[in-house]
Amino acid sequence: MADTAVADPYAGLTRAQLAQRYGLRVAGERPSLPEYARQLWGYRHFMTAYSNAKVASSFSTTQLGQIWQVLTPLTNAAVYYLIFGVILSQHRNVPNFIAYLCTGVFIFTFTQSAVLNGTSSITSNLGLIRALQFPRAALPITTTLIQLQQLLMSMIVLGGIILVTGEPLTIKWLLVAPSLVLQSIFNVGITMIMARLGSKITDLKQVMPFVLRTWMYGSGVLYSVTLFRQHLPGWAATLLESNPVLVYIELARYSLLESSQAHLSSSPTRLWVLGVGWAVLFGIGGFIYFWRGEEEYGRG
Repeated sequence: MADTAVADPYAGLTRAQLAQRYGLRVAGERPSLPEYARQLWGYRHFMTAYSNAKVASSFSTTQLGQIWQVLTPLTNAAVYYLIFGVILSQHRNVPNFIAYLCTGVFIFTFTQSAVLNGTSSITSNLGLIRALQFPRAALPITTTLIQLQQLLMSMIVLGGIILVTGEPLTIKWLLVAPSLVLQSIFNVGITMIMARLGSKITDLKQVMPFVLRTWMYGSGVLYSVTLFRQHLPGWAATLLESNPVLVYIELARYSLLESSQAHLSSSPTRLWVLGVGWAVLFGIGGFIYFWRGEEEYGRG
């Protein structure tokens, strides 16, 4: 009786062809950009709950609790007012310097804290990343949401400071909402960029405080931005006036402070155009840059 040969149905097929044939995918494979965005949207409730829990726990060991969300920027503003307002007499150059300064400090702190914490958002959550499968972009977004919650608390106090120092309550105050939305989108984008860089360069977090301090001095937080035109060449002044954080600070001042209208770095139209441009550029660019490194996070 002749032996009957059984043909191997997988003969000649590579592993990649077999995986494609049966719909198998590499574990941890980066999804397409639209699919990644869809997955991230599915985790929106997780990001909201996680940010709320982080805010609640961050001051749980202190006696004053979440009051420190307001006391910290207020203390910083008081120190800066003593140095720049009293000692260096910047209050002579800007009407209602207290409100001008506090607006700059509060708005800058929003971006500063998001960037600083976003730099370590991957490295400080390696246990979570290695234990669970989820879009890693949820971590830098959560960082921004935490800082946004703290800013909203601070804005209530800022509104009180502005009114007490003699500024009127006008319809323009409503414009602060879209300016904060634009700044939040910008913060998400730059936080994603810093999160990916921070996951590769672990010493980056040690350098960032110096970078952010320099950024603050170039953002017109502590003095009138009109000084740029008085002391710098035209091209340098234009470059500093296009600084994204300065743009968002100026938009907040334009919305809240009637006394500072003559001290804006640019026309309101130009500020809004720059604000939208920076938000779109960093929001989309930062998301794509972070997505391209999705397979790297948590390894090594």
